[in-house]
Amino acid sequence: MENTMYSTVLNSSLLIITLLFTGLMLPNQAEAHCDSMDGPVVLAAQEALMTGDVNLVLIWVNKEQEGQIRESFQQALDVRDENEQVREMADMYFFETLVRLHRESEGATYTGLKPAGTDFGPVIPAGDHALETGSLKELRDLIVREFEAGLHAYFDEMMEAKEFDTNDVEAGRKFVLKYVEFMHYAAPVYSAVKAEKSVDHTH
Repeated sequence: MENTMYSTVLNSSLLIITLLFTGLMLPNQAEAHCDSMDGPVVLAAQEALMTGDVNLVLIWVNKEQEGQIRESFQQALDVRDENEQVREMADMYFFETLVRLHRESEGATYTGLKPAGTDFGPVIPAGDHALETGSLKELRDLIVREFEAGLHAYFDEMMEAKEFDTNDVEAGRKFVLKYVEFMHYAAPVYSAVKAEKSVDHTH
């Protein structure tokens, strides 16, 4: 009877995991590094306006959007020397246009520019640091450390809940919850690291 119940629990859990996993793998498009005023897209836009070199920003959009960027860029250049207020407005219009089109090229939603200093967590700064230094050590150590800590925590809770009395339905449900949480944590991470390299990333 215990084996039958255990099998039923696992089968039910797998269905739940599938539903949860589907939701987890959707990108969190609200938190986009490229949407911030100190993100790489706006920094490239600032440099482009300072130097007059539109090529510095064309790399952030696709070919179909290039005409819109060139037009917006030229409009900003034409008026930004009039006075400081006009410069700020022209620059901001160009920043917003560029970031919006960049997000569209990723299939992501644009919700406005985030202030400089917005906290996107430790991974983004570590990733930028890797780009600057040419070393993955800081980023790798951060990811491995956090994943292992979470994996052990979920595993320990699952194993503790595993030994339940088959006559105690609530205890069985607690085990199912811990099993789902463990798999829900581990499976998406494996899928992410196993996934083939893609050029279509959100930032």
